Amino acid sequence: MAQEYSFDVVSQFDRQELVNAVNQAQREIATRYDFKDTGATIELGSEEITLHGPSDFKLKSMLDVLQGKLVRRQLSLKILKPGAIEPAARGTVRQTLTLQEGLSDELARDLVKQIKQVSPKVQPRIQGDTIRVSSREKDLLQQVIQALKDVDTPVPLQFINYR
Repeated sequence: MAQEYSFDVVSQFDRQELVNAVNQAQREIATRYDFKDTGATIELGSEEITLHGPSDFKLKSMLDVLQGKLVRRQLSLKILKPGAIEPAARGTVRQTLTLQEGLSDELARDLVKQIKQVSPKVQPRIQGDTIRVSSREKDLLQQVIQALKDVDTPVPLQFINYR
């Protein structure tokens, strides 16, 4: 019987790298001259990052600092889903950035369709928030990976468990 090869398509991020990036951004904001005594903070929750700032302009600057730290730590900016800027207490503003992890059902179905278009000889199966793609030929799997890298998705894709 022929060997069956497979890999998984997932959307995840390294939580520790995210914690490190947020801590670096907090330190930079605490030491920058234009943020001195403004009460600007970045808080990391379990599923979101909350930015508190004195004005819209400062909040956007804080977001730029955070995004720079994320990129430096090889985290995709697609993991952040920014919410609306809302007024907070004492004339300050707040913005919540939701962290996106995992593939939604709709996105997984779209990716399965695209995988089938690349090669009908591969078998994609949705398993929770991952897609397992299997085939008897490694070349077909590599073609699928390359095709998925070229697709613009709302979340970052990783290819793991290549066997």
